[in-house]
Amino acid sequence: MRVVIAMMSHETNTFSPVPTPLESFGHGGPAFGNAAAEDYRGTNTGMGAFLDLFAEAGWDIVTPVAGNAHPSGPVAADAYARMSDAILEAVDRGCDALCLDLHGAMVAETSDDGEGTLLKRLRAAHPDLPIAVALDLHGNITDDIVASATVVTGYKTYPHIDMYETGKRAGALLLRAIAGEISPVMAWGRRPMLAHTLCMNTSQSPMGDLIAKADAAEAGGLLDVSVFGGFPLADIPRPGVSVIAVADGDAAAARAAADDILGQAWERRADFVYRAEPLATSIARAKTLDKGPIILVDHADNCASGGTQDTMAVLAEAMRQGLRDMAVFAIRDQEAVATLIAAGVGARVTLALGGKVDMPTIGRKGEPLEVTGVVRAITDGDFTITGPMATGTRAHLGRAVVLECDGIEIVVTELNHEPFDLGCFRSLGIEPTQRRYLLLKSRIHFRASFEPIARHIVECDGVGVTSSDYGLFDFKKLERPAYPLDADATPSGA
Repeated sequence: MRVVIAMMSHETNTFSPVPTPLESFGHGGPAFGNAAAEDYRGTNTGMGAFLDLFAEAGWDIVTPVAGNAHPSGPVAADAYARMSDAILEAVDRGCDALCLDLHGAMVAETSDDGEGTLLKRLRAAHPDLPIAVALDLHGNITDDIVASATVVTGYKTYPHIDMYETGKRAGALLLRAIAGEISPVMAWGRRPMLAHTLCMNTSQSPMGDLIAKADAAEAGGLLDVSVFGGFPLADIPRPGVSVIAVADGDAAAARAAADDILGQAWERRADFVYRAEPLATSIARAKTLDKGPIILVDHADNCASGGTQDTMAVLAEAMRQGLRDMAVFAIRDQEAVATLIAAGVGARVTLALGGKVDMPTIGRKGEPLEVTGVVRAITDGDFTITGPMATGTRAHLGRAVVLECDGIEIVVTELNHEPFDLGCFRSLGIEPTQRRYLLLKSRIHFRASFEPIARHIVECDGVGVTSSDYGLFDFKKLERPAYPLDADATPSGA
């Protein structure tokens, strides 16, 4: 028996100015062939789980491609074609099952539904092939995704610490179906809600309550129930909150469970709206808190939602209000990295930091911040993730530098990377537990490793294309009405 296992993952912010070429999907690009298996075997990922499950079952494994890019703008047409074609060609050569570690919110230059387009092509060419799909909690689910798969599962945690478990759920159900033990049927639905990502923390209400309801439905006999918060910064026709329920031959039970959870989501739609306070107020409040680490969350410029990771508003305000004993991760500025490396460790440098990327979709020009500091460390930016999210995978920051500016240590990198692992600092010689303030360009994922060490968390509403202010974004393809853009939106389903 032969299985094809592949990864093609990207969360697309259609308002992001950050391009997504093929090279974005890994360290210099995706891994192809055997290298794909080597990169992800033993990791906390859906692909890692697929590899383990089918190896234990004694199957022959083919891995055509594994690509995972940080969120950014639409995927380049040639990149999407290269990865999709690699998967299709491997399947065409013959297999008995297919397992895909996807995202669910990929938009390519040639498709508003990257996953659905791929799966529809696969299903058309191989109508009887068993297909398992593992998706991100922020997937924007479509008919083509569900109709083209045998079973679909999604993460139940945000921060996403259950990537492996999600792949294991999907792969195990597929193996049971192939063995004739179960007959999976799926029902799904959506609500026209652009839920704010900051309201999707699964350890808190309201998202945690929906996950608990899904778990209860599984305890009641369903094979799997996944709740998807959706990714709101995608100008596509039908993003939003959705649910996929999987039952053993009982389509009515799957439909009832999906509709029940969606009903609760709609009733609590106002709870999924994030309300920010002014930036200066947040920083002033952080100054009054006792002891650290105090996490300052620069959520409007989160590179794991498509941010440029170079807006300077939050750092500038922190400096203006006199915060010290602070470490910052990170400012992506290739020009600054080159300047600082040329100067060398110990050199005192004055430069315009960040603000190199314009954001035309929100009408903002990049605004650099002039800083003066001493170069304290230079590294190659590579380290292994050891925290609970994406454990065992390699982080690639590009060349990375620590610039100390009057008690503030600023990590400057060549590549985007969200700080969800303490290695972001420790790999550069900074011990995060010993700093009063940690300024992180993140939204929720930082909580995976930083929440356990934090005394306080302060969300800071800065500048960027991952802002929670939907009024900044010109949605053109989105079907209206949609809540909260339209208060009169109704709960029409899929």
